[in-house]
Amino acid sequence: MSSQRPQQPQTVPCAYKTGRTLGQGTYAVVKEAQRISDGAYFACKVISKRLMEGREHMVRNEIMALKKVSQGHKHIVTLVDYFETMNNLYLVTDLCTGGELFDRICERGNYYERDAAHLVKTIVESVKYLHDQGVVHRDLKPENLLFKDKSEDSELLIADFGLSKVVDDDKMTVLSTTCGTPGYMAPEIFKKSGHSKPVDLWAIGVITYFLLCGYTPFDRDSTMEEMQAIINADYSFTPVMYWEGVSTQAKDFIKNLLVIDPKVRMTASQALSHPWLAIQAVEVQGAQMDLLPGMKTAFNAKKTFRKAVNGIRLINRLKTEASSE
Repeated sequence: MSSQRPQQPQTVPCAYKTGRTLGQGTYAVVKEAQRISDGAYFACKVISKRLMEGREHMVRNEIMALKKVSQGHKHIVTLVDYFETMNNLYLVTDLCTGGELFDRICERGNYYERDAAHLVKTIVESVKYLHDQGVVHRDLKPENLLFKDKSEDSELLIADFGLSKVVDDDKMTVLSTTCGTPGYMAPEIFKKSGHSKPVDLWAIGVITYFLLCGYTPFDRDSTMEEMQAIINADYSFTPVMYWEGVSTQAKDFIKNLLVIDPKVRMTASQALSHPWLAIQAVEVQGAQMDLLPGMKTAFNAKKTFRKAVNGIRLINRLKTEASSE
């Protein structure tokens, strides 16, 4: 009987050196990385194997989705490289230095409905490409819409495929995992009735609403109230002062996306043919009111209110804990 030694894992010199931290999540940290061979900069998602134990499928889903869509569309982040060490998994993607969507809007001198329509059209075109490739993103929100660089004409990229899933249309894949960011999640996710591509269109409806007024349609005092509002599609275009300068076409576009029944909800193709995304239609109607001042006011008011509510909740919780000691 031969006593062969088990083969040792191959050790390869690292092709990148990591720098400053760009973001931090539950299972991963995103760092700036420089490729040693040519000095090019990228974003590197460092995923802890220990923290991801039992959830390895999520990383496989992310890699599979990114491999499927990488370099296929200019508005979707590209997976440049991926590798692993004893302790971590590494996903190297485009480095987006232009900031998040809403921050970029706030830096502008002015912002009109036609600008919002242009941004939404870019997002819908990108999502149509994802869906055509059999990929559901499942976590579309402004924080995952990043600009490539600081230039005026920088491309907007869809990023963070950590919750994405490759689906097979021929087999009518229906997903059932609860995932996403509550305010942008579709009713069918909360109902656990199965979901697929339409969840991305619901999220686009929420994003569009947000891009026109500075707050989300289902914003409530608690997550439970928010969830109930989403399940019932309980929203309105109020307070009126933030919607006075917004066209009926824009509101109709949102109404056709925030539909409870995913079978009736617009698809990406249908959304692209909606009159509101024909930029000329927005131009003809006028819609020349600068939306930025109202958006900033509404956004800051909601932020201040939320901070106050959270402060009261914390005080009440501390009082409860103190009285039970």
